[in-house]
Amino acid sequence: MEETLFGPGAGAAVSAHGRGAEAAAGEGSAAVRAPLAVRMRPRELDSFVGQAHLLGEGSALRLAIEAGRPHSMVLYGPPGSGKTTLARLLAARSEAVLEELSAVGAGRAEVRGVIERAEHRRAQGIETVFFLDEIHRFNKAQQDALLPAVEQGLVTLIGATTENPAFEVNSALLSRVRVYALRALSAEEVASVLRRAAASALEGPPPAEEAIEFLAARSEGDARTALNALELAAATAGERGEEAVTLARAEDALQRRALLYDKRGDLHYDYISAWIKATRGSDPDASLYYLAVMLEGGEDPRFIVRRMVILASEDIGNADPGALSLATAAAQAVEHVGLPEARFALAQAAIYLALAPKSNAAGRALAAASSHVREHGAAPVPAWLRSGPRPGQERGGYENPHEQPGHLSAQELLPEGVAGERFYAPDEAERELALRLEEIRRGRTGDNRRP
Repeated sequence: MEETLFGPGAGAAVSAHGRGAEAAAGEGSAAVRAPLAVRMRPRELDSFVGQAHLLGEGSALRLAIEAGRPHSMVLYGPPGSGKTTLARLLAARSEAVLEELSAVGAGRAEVRGVIERAEHRRAQGIETVFFLDEIHRFNKAQQDALLPAVEQGLVTLIGATTENPAFEVNSALLSRVRVYALRALSAEEVASVLRRAAASALEGPPPAEEAIEFLAARSEGDARTALNALELAAATAGERGEEAVTLARAEDALQRRALLYDKRGDLHYDYISAWIKATRGSDPDASLYYLAVMLEGGEDPRFIVRRMVILASEDIGNADPGALSLATAAAQAVEHVGLPEARFALAQAAIYLALAPKSNAAGRALAAASSHVREHGAAPVPAWLRSGPRPGQERGGYENPHEQPGHLSAQELLPEGVAGERFYAPDEAERELALRLEEIRRGRTGDNRRP
């Protein structure tokens, strides 16, 4: 049977040394009852799908797995991205005993039990890999209890978390492990997982290709969710005597409707265009609607948030300078948090951008300056503004504004032939800037540019 990923995070369990007879027997007896996601969990690295940025040839994590020399680490990534699978692969290749706990239901007593068993095995020359799922659920005291065992190498700790370990894992523990950030699988990778499952382990009617593509696109990079939905859809179709898992069955299993959305075609551009125009038009409801369509359709959140950053300057500008800060913060959230949680940052940014006052004065000003340069070329910089004198030239006297009343100098700052031009014309949305500019122009008594 060709195997791929993934399975649910494990509860308390112990795998036999080197995944030997006892572990194999346990898995064999439960194979029929195990969910599809568990049955499809790979036992070899070559069957693992995704995380190419961590498992490329010569990478530290790949070498650790292939050489059977695991090191303590925290695997940080979204659900269904392969954290548990990687932990088991590390333990299997190292022929160490794998102890598994979930921090949701475990406490210091369970951790002490793991450490005591590790001490007993160490005396027999057997190493222990301790996989702690949801490590962020442990409080400081519980995490501190792990420190001596990790520092002494008594256990190789592999923590798994969906939360940023920089905020959720104690700095003392974090300094003793390596952090690997896993990414949500792409729709193509999830589809590959589903096709392998359908070909080798799925019980029931085979899925139609459109059902596979729907589950892959709408599972948000979570292979476990996609596999569970496929298994439920196949079971339902089988009970009803249907010959295939249809799109309707997949929709019912995932409890989401298929969207007419092609993120590589015309609709990709139509919806982002609609979002931009709705947000520019100061309609937060329309902005949120088009945002929801794109997210539900599997659009790359980076594509969306890039447009938010652009809109913040192009359509809001200095009417509300905070818009750009919020949009770039949303972009950072997309990178550091990822979906699904980054939806909140995107929604917050969409509402703020829609309700912010609008001004395109900055874009118009730059366009006017660029037009002048294209038409007339670049005029020489006045001598008093140059970085230093050139051979045969005098630098001239630069008047530092800080040495003048009101920190304003009347000295001309545009080149000869350009002096007197106006490019920036603040509109009513930038009233404060307009008043400030008027005050500056009055203060710079030598400024002879047209009003």
